[in-house]
Amino acid sequence: MSSRRGSGFTLIEVMVALAVFGVMALLAYMSLGQTLANADMLTARMDRLQSVQRTISYLSSELLQATPRSVRVELGDAPTPALQSSFGSDFALQLTHGGWPNPAGVPRSTLQRTAYRIEDGELLRYHWNVLDRTANNTPLATVMLENVDSLTFRFLQLNDEWTEQWPPLDAQATSNTNLPRAVEIVLALPDEGEITRMVEVSP
Repeated sequence: MSSRRGSGFTLIEVMVALAVFGVMALLAYMSLGQTLANADMLTARMDRLQSVQRTISYLSSELLQATPRSVRVELGDAPTPALQSSFGSDFALQLTHGGWPNPAGVPRSTLQRTAYRIEDGELLRYHWNVLDRTANNTPLATVMLENVDSLTFRFLQLNDEWTEQWPPLDAQATSNTNLPRAVEIVLALPDEGEITRMVEVSP
């Protein structure tokens, strides 16, 4: 009488199959985790680059549309220059520029006063709703970029010489309404290094 072997799996075969499946599942999980991590890094990188690009775009656009319009500030008799940037001022840059959109048709000027400065590693953009302001006119602040080391400028004068502040130290060489021929923007970031942009100011 002949015996017939059963068609089922042995215990050893089942254990080997489970071990192989476990290894493959672990490898698939690790691969998925790495893919998700790479996707998160790519998203963060793209968000960072978009923020940098938006910041440079704002600065370039406002400098390009700079207007020779000085402003009166609260508790101040002398007007503030149309464009101002110095090491001792509250802001890295202040300027009056055109191109302020008015989709609602509100009766106001199309000129706007904006300013930039770094606070706690964040680059903030301030803007006022009026040009000649009083103590009641509080500026609105917007965080343009995080993790910023510095924001500096250089200004090309009419005599083709560069200066690191505006108006230049020689106060007799310019007035509160004079503008530079061009402005060099230098944005220093710890992860991107220095980003430089040259902007020609409208005459």
